[in-house]
Amino acid sequence: MLKNYLKIALRNLWKHKGFSAITIFGLAIGLATCLLITLFVTDELSYDKFNAKADRIYRLDADFLINGTIFHERNTPAAFGPSLKRDFPQIEEFVRFDNQGKALVKKAEGEETAIEENTSFADPGVFKIFSLPFIVGDPATALSQPNTLVISERMARKYFQSTDVLGKTLKMDNTTFYTITGVIRNTPTQSHLHFDMIRSMGHRTDDMMDKWLSNSYTTYILAKPGVSASRVQQIINEGTKRYMEPGLMSYLGENFAQLEKHGGYFRYNAIALKDIHLRSTNNDEAEPGGNITYVYIFIITGVLILLIACVNFMNLSTARSAGRAREVGVRKVLGSEKRHLVFQFISESVLTAFFALLIAVIIAASLLPYLNNLSDKSITLHWTYLTWILPGLIVTCLVVGLLAGSYPAFVLSSFEPVKVLKGKYSKGMKGSWLRNGLVVFQFTATILMLVGTLVIFKQLQFIRNSNTGYNREQVLVLQNIGALWNHAKSFQQEVKQVPGVVNATITSSLPTSEYRNTNSYSKTPMAGDGKLMALVEWMVDADYIPTMDMQVVGGRNFSPQMPSDTNAVLLNETAAKVLGYEDLKDRYLYNGGQFHVIGIVKDFNAGTMKSKIPPLIFRLGEYRQYMAVRIKSNDLTGVVAQIKEKYQHQQDMSGQPFRYTFMDDDFDHMYKAEERTGQVFTIFAVLAIIIAAMGVFGLVTYAAEQRSKEIGIRKVLGASISGIVALLSKEFLRLVIVAILIATPLSYVLMNRWLQDFSYRTNIGWTVFVIAALVAIGITLLTISFRVIKAALANPVHSLKAE
Repeated sequence: MLKNYLKIALRNLWKHKGFSAITIFGLAIGLATCLLITLFVTDELSYDKFNAKADRIYRLDADFLINGTIFHERNTPAAFGPSLKRDFPQIEEFVRFDNQGKALVKKAEGEETAIEENTSFADPGVFKIFSLPFIVGDPATALSQPNTLVISERMARKYFQSTDVLGKTLKMDNTTFYTITGVIRNTPTQSHLHFDMIRSMGHRTDDMMDKWLSNSYTTYILAKPGVSASRVQQIINEGTKRYMEPGLMSYLGENFAQLEKHGGYFRYNAIALKDIHLRSTNNDEAEPGGNITYVYIFIITGVLILLIACVNFMNLSTARSAGRAREVGVRKVLGSEKRHLVFQFISESVLTAFFALLIAVIIAASLLPYLNNLSDKSITLHWTYLTWILPGLIVTCLVVGLLAGSYPAFVLSSFEPVKVLKGKYSKGMKGSWLRNGLVVFQFTATILMLVGTLVIFKQLQFIRNSNTGYNREQVLVLQNIGALWNHAKSFQQEVKQVPGVVNATITSSLPTSEYRNTNSYSKTPMAGDGKLMALVEWMVDADYIPTMDMQVVGGRNFSPQMPSDTNAVLLNETAAKVLGYEDLKDRYLYNGGQFHVIGIVKDFNAGTMKSKIPPLIFRLGEYRQYMAVRIKSNDLTGVVAQIKEKYQHQQDMSGQPFRYTFMDDDFDHMYKAEERTGQVFTIFAVLAIIIAAMGVFGLVTYAAEQRSKEIGIRKVLGASISGIVALLSKEFLRLVIVAILIATPLSYVLMNRWLQDFSYRTNIGWTVFVIAALVAIGITLLTISFRVIKAALANPVHSLKAE
């Protein structure tokens, strides 16, 4: 019997090849999209879970609100971690990281120097907290001595072509040789930190252990088993009050309670390790993180795409069932029982769904490389994924197949054969409230995705075209200026002489860089007057403002001809407003010395537009991290080549890497997540439109076939082709308009909520909804026009000859 059911099901699928292809491929595209999104979301949610103690690991993040200024950062005082372990038995271990990021590395004198990305100094506790398996070496002693180094397997093979490297050395930052004491496995991709080179902390913290108001180190702690997250936060709060309130009191003249009474706070938050990648709001992460909001967006998108495909599948199944009423009548006359008919229809539907699943897996496997390229990931269809994703898809197919087959199975099998064979069964789109409701749902979801895509790109366009307060066009950013040491200033002067170079500056911070240093300043010599201000501090030179093309709106810029400017500062407009400095007459700030405020710089976006412009202070300093070079030339390649030549001809710079970016590229990189989201949304919106269009095409095809006699009669009675086209089209357009009315307010609420993440954002505007509506209506008309016009042009003789 089962063999007979399958044979009939395959025969029916083959008989209606075009309709079956639309049904199968529509569901297959939806399942494939859902599979790809599931792989992406699974990858995002799996970050840092490779650590065996992940549930007990926390990072300490600073969170301050002082005199109306908010600061978030991932650094803490040097003594915080050791003190927590010493004073609170619930804390099992700590580790501090310093100088996370890039380092200069070479194997021996005279060899080429390379820049390695994932390097840092760390305490020995790093191996007790993080799961970093050793290939060679002892984790208990690997970092116990000064100038020792643990490297990853990748680094060992890169520099020594082997992991048998204990006792060998590498020179770091052109200063010190470090002895390799261990080799660890490469850190998994799904980690918010990657460990390629870990140097021993040594005595780096000695002079910082009593500076409780200086955030200089990234600190992780390991709680003992059974200690809850809320208890860890209580311990952090107690430690903050015990260790830091006395020092803060001397600065602010207020204790924590008084500070909070005035609307401020001074606290450290324990963020769980598994939350860092997706939920951290810091702008200074060692590696770019994800965003839990986008994960939710992708989950909703995947569900919508799958629902659109499933609704499409069920819709087409119920539409096709209308043409099989006579078949059911004949079967029942010939003796078929209701249960046999039910099983026949359900088996056909489930079989169709499984064909779609097989095609979906092939489509997903083919598109996975494109998803990896778009999202900068390396996801694979690993068997561990398939052990739960594949069963989920199979269950989905079963459910969809059962739901899609239930209508013809139970409704048609209940008809009386006599009425059906007399043609008293109603056919067509009219009166099918279920089918109409499913079409409305399809287009509502599609319009939601269209509006989302348009709003995302509108916000990105707003960001690109906004006046950021500085000019990022044709600005070359040299990354490795620290390697020049005392030759940096002379190199700067040489660069200024290169034809095509307008100006050059050496600085610690750029508007597109992640480095942020916060310092405390007071308006009076006595810091404890309750007027301490936390300001973002940038060390710059006199060429910084003109090189960045920033505007001084009050006072003047630093001048090399005025030696007194070593004790002078500039403020941005936000800082001047916070300090109440409306004019610059006899204005001073104090921070271990007296600084004369000589100018005010027009506000500019220091970082992304998700954050408000912070109060910022510029000081003259020799912090050599970046050199920004403004160029005005049609031959950028030639100018860069000349700068590179001068760089490598500096003393002791032979073989040093010349690493640079352009500031406009760095600016775009800050919005990479939003750019990717927009691109992915576009793809998903197109897929949703394709699936919905396939469904509409299938429905209009069957509607035209079922109403062929009506169309023939209307033509005989004188109806025009345009009138018949309008007749068949208006039913679908009415459903699309209903979907537009539902989707418009819903999409406005959802996208307005997304825009709240940006401190500076575009207005959604009515044009977005008009464009989405026109696209939906246009796609519907294009989809149905071919089939409807064909039906209207058909010879009425063919449809009426049987009457």
